[in-house]
Amino acid sequence: MTFNIRIGTILMQDRPLMSQRLGLQPDSYSGRWSVIRALNGFSLDRKVRAAGWNSFFMAGTITASAFGSIKEGSVRTALQRIFSKVRAEDFNCLEVTGIVARRFLGVPYVTVSAHSRHLQQGSFLDNPRARKAGQTAVDWVRA
Repeated sequence: MTFNIRIGTILMQDRPLMSQRLGLQPDSYSGRWSVIRALNGFSLDRKVRAAGWNSFFMAGTITASAFGSIKEGSVRTALQRIFSKVRAEDFNCLEVTGIVARRFLGVPYVTVSAHSRHLQQGSFLDNPRARKAGQTAVDWVRA
């Protein structure tokens, strides 16, 4: 299935129990990442808070580039690079905040920017060790 990824698109790691508990409707996108249907950052925050959970928006911008014009393939390649950066920090969600087409010496490339998000039940952001343990538990259940 092809998706029109644009600014404001929310992507989340595949976590069926969390999606079900929060009432989210994910569509598989790439590997372990899904696009959350019909939600932007504001709507996601409202839905998460209504369920008694918290949504954290990380201030640091994550960027990645890929060769090609603004097409699904180039954007997907750049997003896969962003996924690996977010995965290393063990955050479970991200929001696309920029998609820019550029050229260098006549060669087109796309730069995608995103911000990490993290959804959890507690009101204080879990430390990296706790986020890693949660991710390990999810990976163990899948295996």
